[in-house]
Amino acid sequence: MIKMQVIGRLGKDCVVNTVNGKNVINFTVAHSEKYKDSQGNLQEKTIWVDCAYWTDRTAVSPYLQKGTQVYVEGQPEARSFQRNDGTPGASLSLRVREVQLLGSKNENSGGGGGSYQQNNAYSAPQSSSSGSSIPSPGEITEPVDDLPF
Repeated sequence: MIKMQVIGRLGKDCVVNTVNGKNVINFTVAHSEKYKDSQGNLQEKTIWVDCAYWTDRTAVSPYLQKGTQVYVEGQPEARSFQRNDGTPGASLSLRVREVQLLGSKNENSGGGGGSYQQNNAYSAPQSSSSGSSIPSPGEITEPVDDLPF
């Protein structure tokens, strides 16, 4: 088995499709690396990876938006093709087994971050028992993981 891991940002919002009764989330991840060429000039190389996540857990799709940083892991597939002008081309795609949200482009994180949080998305469950007191969302001081998975 060959396994590939990619950390990068989404180039555009994901698309959820149904193929033969199964759900697939399609998205593209860009991974950029900076390096110095043989003359010492700083260069940047970006690799685009087309991702297909076959899953029933489509609740993650609203979070897979352009600019979101993700970690994806799965089985790579290299495809070669012929362009309209006759020149050969190649693409790299990934059949995703795991996806983790690392953060959004607009997020002001001071560190590496490990969770993706949406402000004001959490609502505390209401309890009918008079013996316990559940804090309201404004009283919660620790971060709340509100991801649906």
